Amino acid sequence: MQTRFIIAALRKHRLATFLITLQISLACAVLCNACFLVVERFQTTQIDSGVAEASLGVIKLSGFDPQQANDLNARVINALRGVAGVQAISAVNMVPFGESAARAGVMLDPEKKHFGGVIDFYVGDSNAIEAFGLRLVAGRLPAPDEYNPVTQYVPANPPILITRTLAAHFWPGQNPVGQQIWAMDTSFKVIGVIDHLSVVAPGGGESEDPDWSVFVPAVAGLHLSGKYLIRGSLTDMTRIMRDSKQAVLNAASDTVLDLDQSRSLIELRDSYFESSLVMVALLMSVIVALLGTTALGIVGLSSFWVIQRRKQIGIRRALGATKGDVLRYFQIENLIIVTLGILLGMMLAYGLNLGLMRFYELPRLPIWYLPIGAVMLWIIGQIAVLVPAMQASAISPMAAIKGLQ
Repeated sequence: MQTRFIIAALRKHRLATFLITLQISLACAVLCNACFLVVERFQTTQIDSGVAEASLGVIKLSGFDPQQANDLNARVINALRGVAGVQAISAVNMVPFGESAARAGVMLDPEKKHFGGVIDFYVGDSNAIEAFGLRLVAGRLPAPDEYNPVTQYVPANPPILITRTLAAHFWPGQNPVGQQIWAMDTSFKVIGVIDHLSVVAPGGGESEDPDWSVFVPAVAGLHLSGKYLIRGSLTDMTRIMRDSKQAVLNAASDTVLDLDQSRSLIELRDSYFESSLVMVALLMSVIVALLGTTALGIVGLSSFWVIQRRKQIGIRRALGATKGDVLRYFQIENLIIVTLGILLGMMLAYGLNLGLMRFYELPRLPIWYLPIGAVMLWIIGQIAVLVPAMQASAISPMAAIKGLQ
């Protein structure tokens, strides 16, 4: 019954009602998209790389003559073997969260009519699988004679290990072992399936899934040198990395040690996701500030209306309205205003998301973020209006009518 009178009263304050409704609608649009970005970014930082990160480190060298690659590999690997605690050493082209070295679009047919997507190609020697800690779930591992020299980025027509996720994407419902893909002017034959192996740069680039990658066996040499994967004791990686850098500097003083990339994988991961975590913190601050500003707007408007309606409130109390009736009046009024703002905000939220999808290649906003945003704003609205409403319900009839308060 009160709703009809509340709506009639709001019509007499169209400008104030419109402004607070607009504020709530903008808050709803930004809130839904900000929450979605926070969750999406945070989930990205929690991905499973598929390798034994806590036990791995990388040494990267540059500034050497490619023709001396074999000699460099021999010197560096021999030096690293002398470091206490080192369990495995491998020459690789790249590691998760490091610099990308081999990435290409693949075709699923030799006629190159069926595009499969853009994937990462990890290339490593015969020790790489053990060093990475890759887990085989189907098929077999490469045989010793399947490790061949790299021609440019990969060996010619090599066998590969493919991730479970990528295999299901390429050949849904089929056995991936024995299937082929084509890229970089060569063909690749699947001989095994591994559980996980994330792309080098998860959460960015053209890969649609963190596990869109393959492992290619190769022989260390001209095109596979300068980057070395070290596996060591889980509890002693800090010391192992320090000693490994010094050992490499002593053994290959004619090269340049890349200190930014020569780190443990835990450090590389932390560095890679640092910007994402900063973004999450900033978005959380925006959400808190947005909700706080919206709440203050509701408090200010409600307090203003309480002052304007002191006489009417007193008359209602004199006619028998209880404190609860007055309290409910302001709560229902707030609920109507917030609901109008939410309805408009939901449309704005989708419009904002379409813009983000177009210009920043973000995924579509899941529809269930809209009711979450609505509930948050309803709760904030009811909390914000509570103090002014309680002040209004406490006005005594005689004091309000005589203007004594």
